[in-house]
Amino acid sequence: MPPPPKGKKSQKLPATVVGLGLVSFLTDISSEAIFPLLPVFLSTLGASNAFIGLVEGAANFVANVLKYFTGVISDRRARLKPLVLWGYGLSTFVRPLVAFAFAPWHVLFVRVCDRIGKGIRTTPRDALIADATTPSIRARAYGFHRAMDHAGAAVGTLLSIGLLWLLGATTAEAASAEQMRTVFLWAAVPGVLAMVALVLTKEPTRQLPPPSETKVSPALPRPLKRALLPITLFAFANVTDVFILVKAMALGASPMVLPLLWLVIHLMKASTATAGGRLADRYGKRNILALGWAVYAVTWSAMGLTQTLPLLWAFAVIYGMSNGLVEGAEKALVAELASGNAKGKAFGAYNMLIGFAALLASTSFGLVWDKLGGAVAFVGSGVLALVAAVVLLVRVPAQQA
Repeated sequence: MPPPPKGKKSQKLPATVVGLGLVSFLTDISSEAIFPLLPVFLSTLGASNAFIGLVEGAANFVANVLKYFTGVISDRRARLKPLVLWGYGLSTFVRPLVAFAFAPWHVLFVRVCDRIGKGIRTTPRDALIADATTPSIRARAYGFHRAMDHAGAAVGTLLSIGLLWLLGATTAEAASAEQMRTVFLWAAVPGVLAMVALVLTKEPTRQLPPPSETKVSPALPRPLKRALLPITLFAFANVTDVFILVKAMALGASPMVLPLLWLVIHLMKASTATAGGRLADRYGKRNILALGWAVYAVTWSAMGLTQTLPLLWAFAVIYGMSNGLVEGAEKALVAELASGNAKGKAFGAYNMLIGFAALLASTSFGLVWDKLGGAVAFVGSGVLALVAAVVLLVRVPAQQA
């Protein structure tokens, strides 16, 4: 653990945090060159809205269950980087294989394999960031990491748009499945570069607990358990962003417009994530989370009710900003409420609960949309997010977070 900051001078982010941020930046270029096109691509394969929700829900569920087990393993290991390497390596290998999908279930299989890699790497990576930082800059560190994530998503989206344009996809009619397959294959390049960056990233020295303490994993602290309920409730409300693209499609947006909308959302997240972490470090993780969740509730509901593309874009901008503001705060809250050497298990439990919620949320959201309409689905999620904000304020005392 680095020494505490001296005076009021702001600490620099450790090299490990910066290196992992670069890895996430390059990985997201690869991932997000593909992801915004998946709703359109799945539609060409005959998938329904419910199946689109199932793809993301199942993929996130598998990833987050694995994050729990890798969290328990992480608490017993002196070196975490090998796990991170294996996780990124698997995703880098399987992700471009979506180019060879010819049925909806093929896409489901590739996405699940991709997320298995995410499940292996995420918890040890988050524990590495916690090990490399002091509590005074931890939310900023996680915010920076999420900002690099979203910056990579923005660049990946631009890559997707540029490749489609070079391939002649300038209208809805011209954007064919074959052109999208070509984009998927080119997305492998930044993924390989991410692996190189990860190999060059130094791992901080880690001190293991005594052998007697590693045999039995300690129970989660009571304050963390109290916080996990509202976090899980919000995860159930926080449906995959892909449904914003589905909403845009329903309002008549062309396939070439969808990556641009995706780009704007991630630019907003990238531009606010680090600042959100700073605010959380200063005013409390719990307070910033509750505020961000309340803004999400309003903007997500508004997107479901709007009937014009310009309004959808406006609400998507606000949505992206509010999302970016809370991402660092949520992980920093988990790290802060975790006990000593059990941060891996804490992040594992956190991610597994979010995985269960993601599976139920995305699948049920798609089903509600198919049966009752998009407005009901969006507003229902918004109401649940507001409930989560209230529960957070009630269950987590301000002095604890």
